[in-house]
Amino acid sequence: MEPSNLIAAILGPTLFVVATSEALNFRIWKDVPPTVVTLNGLVLFVAGLVIVALHNLWVADWRVLITLSGWLLVAVGAWRQYLPMATQAKPGPVAYAGLGALTLLGAVLAWFGWSAL
Repeated sequence: MEPSNLIAAILGPTLFVVATSEALNFRIWKDVPPTVVTLNGLVLFVAGLVIVALHNLWVADWRVLITLSGWLLVAVGAWRQYLPMATQAKPGPVAYAGLGALTLLGAVLAWFGWSAL
C-alpha cells in the first residue's frame, strides 16, 4: 500500500467518525474546561504535525487533501492551545456546514485509502 493510501485509510474514517459524533453530541462542548480544550489542541496539533512531516505533498490530485488536512489540524490544534478559554462553536448552520465538510472529506479519504487494499 502506498503511504498516501495508508494515511487516507486512517485519517478518513477518523475524520468521518469525529465529525459525525461532534454533530450528534454538540452539547458536550458547551461547558468544557479550558484544560480539556488545551489537551484536545495538543492531540490535534501533534496529529497534524505527523501528517505534515510524513506527507507534505502539494500535487494536483486527491493526495493534496491529506496535506491540507494535516495543516488544518496543525492550525486548529495551535489555536485551541493558545486560546483555550475562547468561546466554543455553537450549534448552527456554519458549525454544521463545517462538520458536514469534514464528514465528506473523511468519506472521500476513506474511499481512496481503503479502495487501494
